[in-house]
Amino acid sequence: MDTALAVIAGRGYAVKRVAEVLGVSRSQLTQRLNGSATPRSAYFKTEDAELLKALRSLVDERPTYGYRRIAALLNRERLKNSLARVNHKRVYRLMSQNGMLLQRYTGKPSGRVHDGKIITIRPNLRWTSDGFEIACWNSQVVRVAFALDTCDREVMAWRASTGGVTGEMIRDLMLESVEQRFGSSTVPHPVQWLSDNGSCYRAHETIDFATRLGLVPCYTPVRSPQSNGMAESFVKTFKRDYVYVHDRPDAQTVLSQLSAWFEDYNESHPHKALRMKSPREFIRSYQPAACPV
Repeated sequence: MDTALAVIAGRGYAVKRVAEVLGVSRSQLTQRLNGSATPRSAYFKTEDAELLKALRSLVDERPTYGYRRIAALLNRERLKNSLARVNHKRVYRLMSQNGMLLQRYTGKPSGRVHDGKIITIRPNLRWTSDGFEIACWNSQVVRVAFALDTCDREVMAWRASTGGVTGEMIRDLMLESVEQRFGSSTVPHPVQWLSDNGSCYRAHETIDFATRLGLVPCYTPVRSPQSNGMAESFVKTFKRDYVYVHDRPDAQTVLSQLSAWFEDYNESHPHKALRMKSPREFIRSYQPAACPV
């Protein structure tokens, strides 16, 4: 910009033409030439110091959270103390000014384009299940399987083992999910059970057991994990926000922490698709839409 001002002053070029080339306003260049433009100072409010202290505490506790989730947690605490909510833009400004923002992700996903919808408009219409591994520092591996509702995102049941994920573990997941949601051993209406094509899901015993419970087994296409994208997204979130920020020296330590991690996710983890509520907050506030007919 300073070079452009020197060219205008030294050679008499038209301010309008230079402004068009640079893509800036003509009034800004004119003010800079006349010396009347004053640089903007950092914007702040008197209450920023108090908010910054609360934000720093939350960021230290949840280092993998972005500004929207931090804002949700901050407002959750403020409402408990009968204080006014804080706009997420203000939270962004304070975190930006104090170096607390996460690094922006600029990668582009590759692979097939998937236009199908996994999410459902009501709970208990489709459940999704998948498994993942947690590598410990001593080279041990903990394998976890879980079941997730595709509407409210609650982890209804989970199983963990230092061995492989077996069909018996998946059948235990199915039964616990049904009992947790409906208080009985069968569902009152068909519920889809979405998974990949792993042998523990495709086993005849597992399919027969799901049918007896009233579940409808559904499978993603071969070599297409994106078709179960909600489960894949949960795994990424769980590892980022819980696994990678805690000590995991051995399998026993990880197994002892899993219950607290899943409980914190269900009770406290803000979710963008749930209007920054946690899964159980959403469940408690959920009201089915009335039939328009």
